[in-house]
Formats: sequence, structure tokens, C-alpha cells
Amino acid sequence: MLICGIDEARRGPVIGPMVLCGVLIEEKDTQKLKQMGVKDSKLLTPKKREFLEPRIKKVVHSYKAIIIPPQEIDEALESPELNLNKLEAIKTAMILNCLKPGKAIIDCPSTNIKAYLNYLRIYLKDKKLNLKAEHNAERYPVVAAASIIAKTTADRELKKIQSRIKENIGSGYPSDPITQEFLKNNHKKYLEIFRKTWASYKRVTSPKQSTLPEFKTIQK
Repeated sequence: MLICGIDEARRGPVIGPMVLCGVLIEEKDTQKLKQMGVKDSKLLTPKKREFLEPRIKKVVHSYKAIIIPPQEIDEALESPELNLNKLEAIKTAMILNCLKPGKAIIDCPSTNIKAYLNYLRIYLKDKKLNLKAEHNAERYPVVAAASIIAKTTADRELKKIQSRIKENIGSGYPSDPITQEFLKNNHKKYLEIFRKTWASYKRVTSPKQSTLPEFKTIQK
């Protein structure tokens, strides 16, 4: 059976895109990922992730990464129909529709797993797909592999921004002092790189305006 693992990276930054990745592999081959040293990307150094990424791509049947730019994230958060979890569910369905697994394991971003899966199924072509959604699903090698590709892809996107701007933007997370300073000095200059619905961005642009909460729990 072909099994798909799905995870995201950079859900919380105020700068740059979020990346969602799905990895498809024969279920019998998941042990190969474990033997390679594949585990949750947060537990690996950048160098180790870069080392593992091409090796993962050689072992798996296929993979798909979706880059979600700041503008699309903002549009979802400003929409009465969507939020970040629903946007992620829609993109997850796009990956599953593309990869066509027999089974899928998803690192669930929502506290309400049942509601998340019900919403996700709306967008699935295969309504009977065997879905498992869990918190901290990176303990499954196939999800960990997806987390590594998502993270390396997202980090490269941040490096592209850094290279184009030629200024130190830091990690892009609101808690980073370098990012805070860059945001303060450049929020009008580089509009396309910021998530404008983030509280940290609104504090700079409209100090007295009520703000949406930040996503600080897990920095992927």
C-alpha cells in the first residue's frame, strides 16, 4: 500500500511563506526512512536536514510541496469562510488528490481533529481515503520525512528573500529581535514578504488596533 505523510513548516513567522509537504512511499519501505535517521525536522540541524532531503527523495515513491505565500495566508485569515487551519486542510487535500495514496497520516494543526478531518474530506476526490490525523505525528517516519522536505523548502524560500533584500531579516519569527527590528524599519518597504494579519505586523502599522493572535507554539 502507498502511504502518504503530510506536515507543514513555518506556520508561525511574520515573514515569508508557509510550506506544506506530502511524501508518498510504499508502506513496507517506511523502515528505510527510519534507518536513514529520518525524524522530526525540529530535532535535526539544518545541515542534517539538507543531507537527508535528497536521500529521502530517492527512497520515496513521490512527493509534493506547496508554497503558500503571505498574501494567500492573509486572504484566508481575512475571509469569513476561512482560517489558517482550513487553508491548510484545503492544501492538504490538494496534495492527497495529486499523490493518490491508499492511506494518509497528517500532522494535525487543529485542536479539534474530528472537525479538521471532516472539513478536509470535503475537498478530497477519494471520499473513502483512510485518513489518520494526530498531533505530533512526526513520530511516524513518513510524516517526519515530509517535515524535513517542508522545512528545507521553506528555509530556501527565506534565503531567497534574504538574498533579494540584502538586509538581515533574522529568522522571520515575531520573537526574533532581528526580525522585530527589520519589521519596524521596513514594514512599508517590502509589503509582499509580510503576513499583514499577524499581531506583530499590526502592532507596528496600527499600534492602537486590535490584533489577531500570533502563532508561536511550534516553530517549524
